[in-house]
Amino acid sequence: MAGRHLPADLSKGDANTIGGYAAVHDRPAAFEGSDGFSYSVELCTDTTGEAARPFGAYLFFLKWKRQGEQGIAGHLESPFVAWGDSAAAALAALGAWPLADVRAELERLIAQAAASEAGQRRWMDVRPADGAP
Repeated sequence: MAGRHLPADLSKGDANTIGGYAAVHDRPAAFEGSDGFSYSVELCTDTTGEAARPFGAYLFFLKWKRQGEQGIAGHLESPFVAWGDSAAAALAALGAWPLADVRAELERLIAQAAASEAGQRRWMDVRPADGAP
């Protein structure tokens, strides 16, 4: 998949917000995480099951592979961070988030994932150093 460059259309919104960035640049925002991976972000909604705030919006970060064939290496997903009476209202509330706040949420999720993986050892980390099985 080849990259594309389109000129920004600043008439479509505020490029300093997550929703405005996507509208102005006609592509999702992307960030480099402190873990060295690149992430693109999608704004998502779902029902909450709560009468007072029936719809919630959350950030879904796709983690891109660093090596080999281009593709997805995993994802990180925030809890609900914005709410509304409809999916569109929740999405609009999340879309107004400044890019800096979205990046801060990504870093929080990276740290949370690293902490939960800290006690887990991968097979390649525990095999004998001499290469024996």
